[in-house]
Amino acid sequence: MSICQYRGQKNVHLNKNFFLRHASAARSETFINLREVCSRFSMPPGEYLIVPSTFEPHKNGDFCVRVFTEKQADFQELDDPVESRVEKIEIDEDDVDDRFRSLFGQLAGADCEISAFELQKILNKVVTKRSDIQTSGFSLSTCRNMVNLLDKDGSGKLGLLEFKVLWTKIENFLNVYRKKDVDNSGTMSSTEMRTAVEEAGFSLNNPLHQVLVARYSEADLTIDFDNFVGCLVRLETMFNTFYTLDTNNSGTIELNIMEVRSCS
Repeated sequence: MSICQYRGQKNVHLNKNFFLRHASAARSETFINLREVCSRFSMPPGEYLIVPSTFEPHKNGDFCVRVFTEKQADFQELDDPVESRVEKIEIDEDDVDDRFRSLFGQLAGADCEISAFELQKILNKVVTKRSDIQTSGFSLSTCRNMVNLLDKDGSGKLGLLEFKVLWTKIENFLNVYRKKDVDNSGTMSSTEMRTAVEEAGFSLNNPLHQVLVARYSEADLTIDFDNFVGCLVRLETMFNTFYTLDTNNSGTIELNIMEVRSCS
C-alpha cells in the first residue's frame, strides 16, 4: 500500500502518468504477501490518495482498507462519472470509394443488404486471418447487436452506408485493442480493458468495470477481440437508448415493463 499526495484539485481519478512522475508520500514498511498489513504514518494536512496493490503485478484482488486518524478526516472512494464521449461517424455516398462499394456488392448479394448471419461469416473470415489478436469468433448475438446499433430503417439488415459506418467502427476498435494490449498477448487483461474502454470513448465507474469483466471475460479473466467488440457495441447501444429516453437531460429515466424488455 502507498499514499500519494495530490495538490490543486479534489476528487481526481489519477492515471498511471501521475504515478510515473510522482513519488509516494508514504508506503508500507514491508512489501510482503500477507493477508493483513498495518502501518502508522504522520502526515501533514492535505489531500491524499491511498493506493492498495497486489503482491504480484496484474493480479485481481479485493481489499478492505481501514483508516484511523487522530483528527477528523473525510474519506471517499474516487470514481469516474458515467458518460459516453463516442463521436458519431457521419458517412455519405461520396465517402464510399469504388473498391469498398464493389466489395459490399459481392458480400451483400442480390438484396444489397447484409444480415446478421452474413455479417457473422464476413467478420469471422477476416479475424481468423489475423495473428495479432485472439478470438473465438463472433457470435450471432454479437452480430445482431451490431446490426441493431446501425440499422436506421428497421430492415434488420445493413445497407451500404450503414455497413461502411460499422466497418469504420470495427477498424477503430481494432486500433484501440492493439494499442492497449501492452503485453502483446492478443487479449485484454482486466487492467488493459479499463484503459481500452476509456480510449474508445466511455467513462465508467468501478462497479460497471467489474460488471464488464465478469460478463465478457474468459475463465482466466482475459477478454478476446470478439468479446471486446461486443462489449463496446453493447455500451454504445445502451448509452444511445438512455440519452434518447432522457429527454430533459436529468441523468435519470423511468421505464415501464415494455421499455425494459426493449432495452434488454
